[in-house]
Amino acid sequence: MKRIILLMLLTASFTYAQVYNGKGDVKLQIGANLQKDGTGVAASFDFGLSENMSIGLMSSYLLNTATYLGTPKFVDRFDLKARFNANIGNVLNIDENLDIYPGLNLGLKNFGGHLGARYFFTDSFGVFSEASFPIAKYENQITGYDYLNNQFTFNIGASFNL
Repeated sequence: MKRIILLMLLTASFTYAQVYNGKGDVKLQIGANLQKDGTGVAASFDFGLSENMSIGLMSSYLLNTATYLGTPKFVDRFDLKARFNANIGNVLNIDENLDIYPGLNLGLKNFGGHLGARYFFTDSFGVFSEASFPIAKYENQITGYDYLNNQFTFNIGASFNL
């Protein structure tokens, strides 16, 4: 199992995150952003409002993309989102080291949702994964580069308690 996790981390990207402890807690995650037509990096910064709620920002940037549309510009690769998370790991009471967080995000490209989970092996090290999807796109017809940031994405990485 440890070899599989290590292989996933080495082939994707690394993420740095802080354990969610509730109000006043700050979390930073930087990881791989895997999409249908490209891979990239994503970073999120969340601030705990209460024991089970946090708000923050997420940014993503596509590093490589399919070239059938030509080379996209910076504005086509970049996205910035405001986030709201409901940290329900302690509510579900599955494991004290597991945090599950569904949430909503409002970005430059769309309005969407996400579902993520973090598991900490120790107080300072763990892994996470997060899936994000658009709920409402800003344009009815998504064509060309607009498709890059209006699709299902999957993020994985390692979490560190800073």
